Amino acid sequence: MLVCCGLVTLDVVQVVDALPRPDEKVVARSVAATFGGPAANAAATAVALGVPTRLVTAVGGGPLAEVVRRELAGCGVEIVDAAAGTSGGRLAVSTVLVTRATGERAVVSTNASGFGDLASRTAAGGLGLLDGVGPGDVLLLDGHLPGLALGVAHLARERGAAVVLDGGSWKPDAAEMIGACDAVVVSADFRPPGVGADDVLAAVAALGPRFVARTRGPRPVEVLDAGERYDVAVPEPGRVVDTLGAGDVVHGAFAAEAARGASWRVALERAVVVASRSVEHPGARGWVGAAGSP
Repeated sequence: MLVCCGLVTLDVVQVVDALPRPDEKVVARSVAATFGGPAANAAATAVALGVPTRLVTAVGGGPLAEVVRRELAGCGVEIVDAAAGTSGGRLAVSTVLVTRATGERAVVSTNASGFGDLASRTAAGGLGLLDGVGPGDVLLLDGHLPGLALGVAHLARERGAAVVLDGGSWKPDAAEMIGACDAVVVSADFRPPGVGADDVLAAVAALGPRFVARTRGPRPVEVLDAGERYDVAVPEPGRVVDTLGAGDVVHGAFAAEAARGASWRVALERAVVVASRSVEHPGARGWVGAAGSP
């Protein structure tokens, strides 16, 4: 079993021929509104790969939240709303512009806010957040909702589950979160303060995890695995249509394969294959069910 803990957003995605210049209006070729966010996309990826997955997040109420709930349920993701019963919370919303010719994206996002002290929701067993989780299972954190994430991580470790971090960028609670993890996969933009690009893997490993990997888009993934350095090659996609959510696909597939019992190395090797295929299709989940997909 896999549990993903972190951010869910409502994504409004529009495909354009070119990004608008100041004071310019452009007409989109298509538009879609669905859920996004690193943890949510990772959860949907894992379900698509056949791994039962629970998403622990903060959704809140209102019409936008209901859209997100409906879309997640349609993907087969079990939702646990840690903000249930609270008031004043606001779902994060992202506006995404995808350039048609290159698949590159530009994102403007609001942050989830007003949910209060979610860390308290992990007290007294975590209100069922980790029901059924034990040895052999995996918890994936995306670095968001740190109070909730750290509490859930400690509960998971007490139950014997492995903890993985998707490190998209360095955040104030990153060091503590890394210290609670067995494996960390960071992006090329992830940089601890005062650390050069060549020293990122060692700096992260020094905080505790035995397995650290650094993705770099289409370039090989750099790995430091229990002191051993190596690269994992990324297959070249046939044609890049959309890079939206490709990193989330890597993390979701990596955690899913680990939950199935694969070693960290094998899990990563399989995950980059899934992510490479995903960019051949629109959106973070366009690859699901497509011919030739994993």
